[in-house]
Amino acid sequence: MTDQVTATESGNPEIPGKPTSASRTTLSHIMTHNDTNLLGTVHGGVIMKLVDDAAGAVAGRHSGGPAVTASMDEMVFLEPVRVGDLVHVKAQVNWTGRTSMEVGVRVLAERWNESTPPTQVGSAYLVFAAVDADGKPRRVPPVMPETERDNRRYQEAQIRRTHRLARRRAIKELREKRAAEGFED
Repeated sequence: MTDQVTATESGNPEIPGKPTSASRTTLSHIMTHNDTNLLGTVHGGVIMKLVDDAAGAVAGRHSGGPAVTASMDEMVFLEPVRVGDLVHVKAQVNWTGRTSMEVGVRVLAERWNESTPPTQVGSAYLVFAAVDADGKPRRVPPVMPETERDNRRYQEAQIRRTHRLARRRAIKELREKRAAEGFED
């Protein structure tokens, strides 16, 4: 196993860390005609809601309280989902900051009446912020990767975070520049 992340490295030295497995969860749902679009496949929005539900459960479990969706990255649909598919949404905390967490989600589907292995049909990364009763950010426990795969996910999540922050900064700078030049958005 490569270097494991310590509580001090994650930025939350006074809060005990939690292992990745402590909040990992799977949400399963059978798709019906109510979930379909005009093409007869399941709406992407239905899958996205399941993704957000599972990720929210994981974020709340990891942080020990309410957590809200801050952003969704890289929602990828790999295969269509159909009526009669049993969809499994698997989620886990990949990375934690001071008050935020990245949750990775894999979406699998299998026919409800067959014993074939599930197929991956989608994936996403979401960022959640832990909040207190007043909706203010609160600190989260560091995630403690347990396996080589968890360590890889942690490192990849740090790269995605760097890209999110750089993108946000570049857009802000562009808007400020355009405003200084007299352009209105």
